[in-house]
Amino acid sequence: MNRIRGYIKTFVLWELWQGLSVTFFNFFKPAVTIYYPEEKTPQSPRFRGLHAQRRYANGEERCIACKLCEAVCPALAITIESDVGEDGTRRTTRYDIDLFKCIYCGFCEEACPVDAIVETRIHEYHMEATGENILTKDKLLAIGDKYDAMISADKAADAKYR
Repeated sequence: MNRIRGYIKTFVLWELWQGLSVTFFNFFKPAVTIYYPEEKTPQSPRFRGLHAQRRYANGEERCIACKLCEAVCPALAITIESDVGEDGTRRTTRYDIDLFKCIYCGFCEEACPVDAIVETRIHEYHMEATGENILTKDKLLAIGDKYDAMISADKAADAKYR
């Protein structure tokens, strides 16, 4: 009996009609397309995008060159060199992040004891020239200064979950 039923389903193209019925019923539903450059979807404050380095309120950079972010990075995308400053504190002389190597895991942000390195919600960036994929200390600080309000608001929104 099952064999006859199989032949009949094959003859009348049963699976094809099932697929077409799904298409027909979904054809009249409203579209869920988002027209990206004009419309943007909401982002979580925990979105991990472009990196930035933060400063204290007095303008001093937060990074103390503990090199925990460099040690915890699974992609080995962070390079840090440090030196002792005039006041006896340890500061970075070189802090580079290779964005081609980075997997945006957020481990560097989690490992930082002073909350110096953060990942912002910026995902719309591109590189045109050779070497632009390397974010130097100056570029990271400039990004942090430019988007400080957004970073602070995201940290405040996420604080109750930490």
